[in-house]
Amino acid sequence: MVVRPDEKPEARQAVISPTRNDPLLHTLSEAVGGPLGEHAAPGIIRSGFWTPERVLVILTVLAAMLGVVLKGYCRVNGWTTPQQFYATCYSDFPVLFKERGLADGVLPFLNANAPFEYPVLTSLIAGLTALLVPGTGNTAARAAGYFDINAVLVAAMWIVAVVATARSNSRRPWDAAMLAVAPGAVLAGFINWDMWPVALLALGIYAFARRQPLWAGVFIGLGAATKLYPVLALGAILLLAVRTGRYRPLWITLGGAGGTWLAVNLPFMLLDPRGWLYFFNFTRDRQAGFSSAYYAWNLVAGRLRWAALDTPAVNTIAAVSFALACLLIAFVSLHAPRRPRLAQLVFLLVAAFILTNKVYSPQYVLWLIPLLALARPRWRDFLVWMAVEALHWWAVWMYLGAITGGGPATNNIDSPYYVGAVLAHMGAVAYLCIRVLMDIYEPSADPVRRSRQDDPQGGDFDRAADALTVRSLARRPASGRETADA
Repeated sequence: MVVRPDEKPEARQAVISPTRNDPLLHTLSEAVGGPLGEHAAPGIIRSGFWTPERVLVILTVLAAMLGVVLKGYCRVNGWTTPQQFYATCYSDFPVLFKERGLADGVLPFLNANAPFEYPVLTSLIAGLTALLVPGTGNTAARAAGYFDINAVLVAAMWIVAVVATARSNSRRPWDAAMLAVAPGAVLAGFINWDMWPVALLALGIYAFARRQPLWAGVFIGLGAATKLYPVLALGAILLLAVRTGRYRPLWITLGGAGGTWLAVNLPFMLLDPRGWLYFFNFTRDRQAGFSSAYYAWNLVAGRLRWAALDTPAVNTIAAVSFALACLLIAFVSLHAPRRPRLAQLVFLLVAAFILTNKVYSPQYVLWLIPLLALARPRWRDFLVWMAVEALHWWAVWMYLGAITGGGPATNNIDSPYYVGAVLAHMGAVAYLCIRVLMDIYEPSADPVRRSRQDDPQGGDFDRAADALTVRSLARRPASGRETADA
């Protein structure tokens, strides 16, 4: 290695090798020569062209190409029911292109009487990409072109999310491979625009890790203007601010997020108030969605002649359940013997939202993948979860094929099997939450903290001392009485 006089090799950080650090990869590596040698120093010695980021980008491109290939039947034969379900190539892109007037040049918010059931940025992406499709009319060829344009943009956002996740922990860039090659992303990445908020939140976490809370807020605000769930990251920052007593990062991030979200939304709130409110009204009024716990309950209730849950009841149960989950996470953040990491809290909050929400679309799996890569980078748990999600993904389409078009009985699954797949998915997510909680209460088992790091994504909270915990609150009254007695 040639070192320039002005270069300081010791300033470089060693990169954690997955085959050394992860038990499953350590074992699997034996088939190809074993784990990385003890005297190798990745990160300290330059790796030439094949840097972790470049390898991750190539893996992401290959995975994205596979995801598009899986949609091949529908691209050739059209997105028709029930074939699109049986061929497991369903995508919202061509369906919305045809059914929401996008094929005819309708732009959400900019055309009168054009309600669109998505937040502002997603609606604009949907409308503007439709203008890029050559030709006119609502044809199968133009629907395929619309899918292709959005698939390219989704792949680009996938790369952005992978790179941002890799850079969020410079010592563990290879953890981002979970997102780069995730089976869940391959199967569900091209169903909807969810990769956009995934990338924006990943950029927000990366900016926060670099101690740039304003930019973190900007990206979180953009993510919340695309899908609401990135706003949950602010909850995790709030909890860490309370525990450490460092509120400046919270206020800056909150200001950046609120200002950005308002800047995106305010013009359309003024231009088309009814159209802007449509997303919120649609969310409130819609029935329990496929694969939610409430939809599964109603299927079972219908068979057993129990009382089904109507929409107001579902809204109430979902809101109360999520609030209780947030209170539990808040208690954990202040009760744990060591301050939880930011990624752990964000993962728990988003997972709680997914488990209690009245809708779970197959693409929501994307929300958790980069967060798990940062919160608990263990490949065994990740692959088990992906296997369960793949089973659920297949069950969704076979069930939808059965209830929408009949189709051959050999392709259909009955509702009990579908409910079983939903419960398996929920159980897998709950298991991951338990593992993250175990890491919080036993930091020596945390893969990240075992590599001599505190909170790589924590920004100003990294290595911060505690200012407020449950234990300190419990000691205060006792201290006050002792002082008074004295």
